[in-house]
Amino acid sequence: MELELLHNLAIALGLGLLVGFERERTAPETAGVRTFALITVLGALMAVLARDFGAGVLAVSVAAVVAFLLMSNVLQLRSRAPDPGITTEIAALVMFGVGATAAAGYRIVAAVLAGSVTVLLHWKRPLHALAERIGEAEFKAAMRLVLIGLVILPIVPDRTFGPYGIINPFQIWLMVVLIVGISMAGYVAYKVLGARRGTLLGGILGGLISSTAATVGYARRAREAPAESGAAAAMILIASAVVFGRVLFEIGVVAPSQLRGLGPPIAAMLLAMVALSAASFRLARTAIVDTVDRAPPSDLRAAIVLGLLYGGVLFLLAAAKQRFGTGGLFVVAGLSGLTDMDAITLSTAALVRAGQIDPSLGWRAILVAGLANLLFKGAAVAALGPRSLARRVGGLFLAAFLFGAALIAFGP
Repeated sequence: MELELLHNLAIALGLGLLVGFERERTAPETAGVRTFALITVLGALMAVLARDFGAGVLAVSVAAVVAFLLMSNVLQLRSRAPDPGITTEIAALVMFGVGATAAAGYRIVAAVLAGSVTVLLHWKRPLHALAERIGEAEFKAAMRLVLIGLVILPIVPDRTFGPYGIINPFQIWLMVVLIVGISMAGYVAYKVLGARRGTLLGGILGGLISSTAATVGYARRAREAPAESGAAAAMILIASAVVFGRVLFEIGVVAPSQLRGLGPPIAAMLLAMVALSAASFRLARTAIVDTVDRAPPSDLRAAIVLGLLYGGVLFLLAAAKQRFGTGGLFVVAGLSGLTDMDAITLSTAALVRAGQIDPSLGWRAILVAGLANLLFKGAAVAALGPRSLARRVGGLFLAAFLFGAALIAFGP
């Protein structure tokens, strides 16, 4: 009971922070990021307490919030102070609710709320500074992610279509939200770290956002500055290793019950890529700061294309398995994995979870896609980068390819 209540209050806090960041950027005079978060938590808390103490509790809290907001506007009109604020007053109301929550028997909830309010009040400067650091492009990207996940997803029909009974628009769009969310998290880290991104972090963040785009960017940079080929090769290898960690994470989210069957060979491939990345990192004689520019990954048009790609790969995998057997499945996997690993990973995991593909066949299809992805990135390096980079990356990619091929041929 209390865990469910904490979950609902956490959702309320997150939604309040979301709206609060928008107001902090555009109209912070009356209420900003912390105030909106507190007001939202207060509303959720009073709705819960109304069950035990009656609807009057909710009515009084609404009246109090309205009174404080009116008072704040009056103070702004009378005072030259740019931001009189009502955070302390709203926090006092929340703590009143926390006390009532403890009295109603929700002691764990009351303790967690009190700690959360304390942290929220203490983080005044970091939260305000974060709101100021977010640029227009980043904020628009965040709003597009909100549109994708909180506006579009709930209205997408949750039922299956098609001859194989596997095309579910809600599940497809949910996978889009997952992929965009992972890339967006990497992009946020990329922006927050700023100029501190070195060779290691540059490769990791490049793999989180898009290893293919990172490979192209590093190859072009190495062509302009051949002396940095060693560091560029290390970044490309690290980004490519992160892909297999991302694959494991996606399988764990989509089909956690199948992680034991799908995970070990992919984890072995990840370890091999980590070892090759470490070797490349040690061979790099220069340590450079990653300055490759990246765009926010939550473009709505790209999300729609991603959804269509995921649905198409899901359908083709099922059709190829039924009509052409294992060979057809591997052909689809290889073609899909050339430029993108997310769609084939999520599609295969979904089919394994549904019992339409055996786990031993599933992880092989994912590895075939991974090897195709390495081939594509190796070709991109050869076409766009200097020969010194192509030799470094080509040799290490060849070792990874041979290891992956051996796994596919002799694995369990």
